[in-house]
Amino acid sequence: MGVRKRERAEAIKEAKKTIYMAKLNNCPTSPRKMRLMADLVRGEKIDKALNILKFSSKESSRKLEKLLLSAINNWQQKNEDASIEDADLFVKEIRVDGGTMLKRLRPAPQGRAHRIRKRSNHVTLVLGANDNTQSK
Repeated sequence: MGVRKRERAEAIKEAKKTIYMAKLNNCPTSPRKMRLMADLVRGEKIDKALNILKFSSKESSRKLEKLLLSAINNWQQKNEDASIEDADLFVKEIRVDGGTMLKRLRPAPQGRAHRIRKRSNHVTLVLGANDNTQSK
């Protein structure tokens, strides 16, 4: 490995130490339904986001709640000495992308068939920490 390549790899490694994220791949829910819940928690503080997800009746909220808890755990692994209350964590970025589609056939009248697309999605959640504490 060359010097520039090694330096670039080390710089990327250092940058990843300050990124706290979790990913959910191939979740068997349509991306449109998942985005409804993702839009509710984008930019919210983690305690408010957890409350929104916990008390929502949608199925996708349960999966997003578990993903958010995983991201919080990832933050705790990288910051063992810090406390969550002091860190002022919030949902910095949440992306819902389409995943693979299972294609099925459903019988239709007069010998025809209609294609059913069972969609899945990929969710990426990134936490951010407010370093400067501002009074509201």
